[in-house]
Amino acid sequence: MAMTDRVPAPGPSFLREQELIVRERRLRAGMSRPGTSDDWWLAVLWVADDAGLVSFADLAPAAGPPPEPPAARLGLGLGGGLSGLILEDAGRLQIRIAPAIAPEDADRPWRAPAIVRVGFRWEPARAATLRPNELATEVLTAFRRAVEALSHR
Repeated sequence: MAMTDRVPAPGPSFLREQELIVRERRLRAGMSRPGTSDDWWLAVLWVADDAGLVSFADLAPAAGPPPEPPAARLGLGLGGGLSGLILEDAGRLQIRIAPAIAPEDADRPWRAPAIVRVGFRWEPARAATLRPNELATEVLTAFRRAVEALSHR
């Protein structure tokens, strides 16, 4: 699928979409209804405009995409934004993030729709203090901030 063929957003966002601005362009971050599997909290997160999902390349720094894949950069931002909520096991944060749609060319990971699958294992004591919608809001807000940071690094 060429990024000239825009993919529609996967449906209405579970939460109210959050607006973000990347190089003066107004975009929206949304998320699917979260689910759980084997102690993992799972969701799909995306960035779209009125025409559908944007490309990760649209979110890259103006100088061009960095060498590491966008999911790696988003993972760092999400980990920092959700610090204290994500369970740490053997010194590793329990977070998983992967593109929901693979790029046509694996050597050009930024040329893919800006949609990712995420999984978290939560710190039980911290997560218990939040209602499910509050936890989802924390995730969507951290994602929005991580996406905004992509264009600045």
